[in-house]
Amino acid sequence: MECESSACRHQPVWRRWLLVLLVVAWGAPSFAAGNNPAVTIDIPDVLRPLLKQHFKLPEKLLATESERGVFVRRAQREIPELLATEGYFSARVRLEEVSNAGVVALQVLPGMRTTVGALDIELRGDLQQSAAQRAQQIRKAWSLPVGSPFRSEAWERAKAELLADVAKEDYAAARMVSSAAEVDVEQGVARLRVVIDSGPRYQFGALQVRGLERYEPLLIERHSTFKPGQPYRRSLLLEFQTQLQKLPQFSSIIVSLDTARTSGRDVQVVRSAPVQVQVVEAKSRKLSFGIGYSTNNGIRNELNYQSYNFLDQAWTLNSAAVVEQNRQNIALALDTPPNPLGYRLLWRASGERTDIQELVTRRDKFGVTRTRNLFGIETGISLNWQQERRLPTGGIRETDQALVLDWHWYRRVVDDPLAPTDGTLTEIKIGGASKSFASDQDFVRSYARHQSWIAFSPRDVLSLRAEAGYTASTTRLGIPQEYLYRVGGTQTVRGFAYQSIGFQEGGAVVGGRAMSTLSAEYTRWFGNWGAAMFVDAGAAADTAPTLQWYRGHGFGARWRSPVGPLALDAARGQGEPDTRVHFAIAVAF
Repeated sequence: MECESSACRHQPVWRRWLLVLLVVAWGAPSFAAGNNPAVTIDIPDVLRPLLKQHFKLPEKLLATESERGVFVRRAQREIPELLATEGYFSARVRLEEVSNAGVVALQVLPGMRTTVGALDIELRGDLQQSAAQRAQQIRKAWSLPVGSPFRSEAWERAKAELLADVAKEDYAAARMVSSAAEVDVEQGVARLRVVIDSGPRYQFGALQVRGLERYEPLLIERHSTFKPGQPYRRSLLLEFQTQLQKLPQFSSIIVSLDTARTSGRDVQVVRSAPVQVQVVEAKSRKLSFGIGYSTNNGIRNELNYQSYNFLDQAWTLNSAAVVEQNRQNIALALDTPPNPLGYRLLWRASGERTDIQELVTRRDKFGVTRTRNLFGIETGISLNWQQERRLPTGGIRETDQALVLDWHWYRRVVDDPLAPTDGTLTEIKIGGASKSFASDQDFVRSYARHQSWIAFSPRDVLSLRAEAGYTASTTRLGIPQEYLYRVGGTQTVRGFAYQSIGFQEGGAVVGGRAMSTLSAEYTRWFGNWGAAMFVDAGAAADTAPTLQWYRGHGFGARWRSPVGPLALDAARGQGEPDTRVHFAIAVAF
């Protein structure tokens, strides 16, 4: 907007801005489409988003009275129907005026909002007869109680939740007999009635597996989370399907309780239903190539070969060659299916070379790990032998070997495995070696990590992380770098180069016997994109009393990709001259 008069030129700046705001406010419609509205709608603010999302306005002026009449009649029909879904059953739409320019002005009178005035939940079948206490709990859990606004979406959701609540334990064949909502428009109340027939109680029957060609049914049966004769629990069925979906041998898994085919001691009380497992086998071999980048290790190239039925035993063979800027690795792994007790074995052999912070290491490693996952907790014990050659710039060059016995405990309870926003992760490791058993040094290594995700709202997430490690030994010499500690870079202390915090030996940074890090990160999500701010702190040294904490802070962007959130961070480390960028992305094809 331009002003040529002398009075306008001498107005204070704030007055000019106030004038602009008044003009904008005066010209803004209550509810309109485009900058030059064809229609304005006067409606209470609480209902404006509903109308804006679901009611289509004309994009240009309605030129004739006939066009305006058609639109008004449509609005008087559709808007009350739309408001009825929110409990406004007496809504009316009134034409206020048509301006000289042809702009149609409507007023929406929503009327009284209907609330729930009465509720009747009738439960039939064995649930009402034999489980009166549970029936009472189910009624109390109803999510649309008397006095709450009656909304169509809430009504449908409450019915679905009620049926699911009945069917989740024992009553797998529960069904909804009828449901009704009687609305008294004049009184503004709705009387709700729902009838659920629980049917008989069910227990798990035998597994029936279909679709197997290369594998034996035992591969499926080993992952069962229930036994025949055990009372039906939907959570156990879903957990069973989840475990099967993780198996690389299958591309599709469907698990269901076949209530149509039942047997039992008393068909009126308890029925035994078989569990149907329909599988589609995946290709037994796969060759893949991956390329990626991270600020920790630079450009990454990876070649991977996998066989999911090695030696026709359903063993998984995984071989990989990885080339990164400061790390090269070749590895071979053989993973066996779990035995009847749930234990599985993983055999590994690898050769690796790294060049990080003026420290070159060459490592050959062989080991075996036995793990078990029970009640969401993974425990394992491993025996690993490795030989490592250490070449620090200006430091002591040595070749170390160690035969290490390790134990680990891992628990992860999160809402989303790929992009958690709520939950916790806890990890504990303890291991050690002795000179009496193929090792150059006696040591005991301990490590613990805990991370929490706290969702203050669907868009606001706070992540907290703490970790600590200590290797008990008379000296760090003779201990492979894998069992010592360095920090810095992505996942530890942002604002510092990768593994740049540790023990200074000559011109190199080598691992010390003590370590600790802390991190707090707040993320605000806007759909699949997010903005984050964070503070990291960490220390690594040869002894605990000499630990010196370094702090980094910064901000970054997040993107929820199909493989998990990707992060781009800008961080400034304490005492560092420049801001450091941290970024990680990997694409496999």
